[in-house]
Amino acid sequence: MMIEPSAWLLALLGGVLIGVAATLFLAVTGRVAGISGLLRATVFETGLRLHPALLFVAGLLIAGVLGRWLLPSFFGVAPAPPLSLRMLGGLFLVGVGATLANGCTSGHGICGLSRLSKRSLVAIGVFMLAGALVVSAMSALA
Repeated sequence: MMIEPSAWLLALLGGVLIGVAATLFLAVTGRVAGISGLLRATVFETGLRLHPALLFVAGLLIAGVLGRWLLPSFFGVAPAPPLSLRMLGGLFLVGVGATLANGCTSGHGICGLSRLSKRSLVAIGVFMLAGALVVSAMSALA
């Protein structure tokens, strides 16, 4: 399978933007840009004021909407799947896992590994192993 030049350029640009955003967020707020922690802060810490976590999460949502609007062919035209009990269960389990791991893949993978955190290295190894096991199990059931 060949990857089109535009696909790897967009992936490279996306990676650079994520790295720059995480670095700037850490420099400005002193907080790691892990999405589960930022989402938790958005829900439980913001109150009625503008909070850096709220702005960061809002920026993620706005960027996704703008990307879909500006590059519809890149994002595809398939409608979002309907919300199901299975999906809600998965969301709940991801939230529990992120809480138990003290962070999510973005916090540990992007921010933790770049700071040479041993805890993040272990967490990413566990995330990847768990993902591989779930995919194998789901493939066997299909």
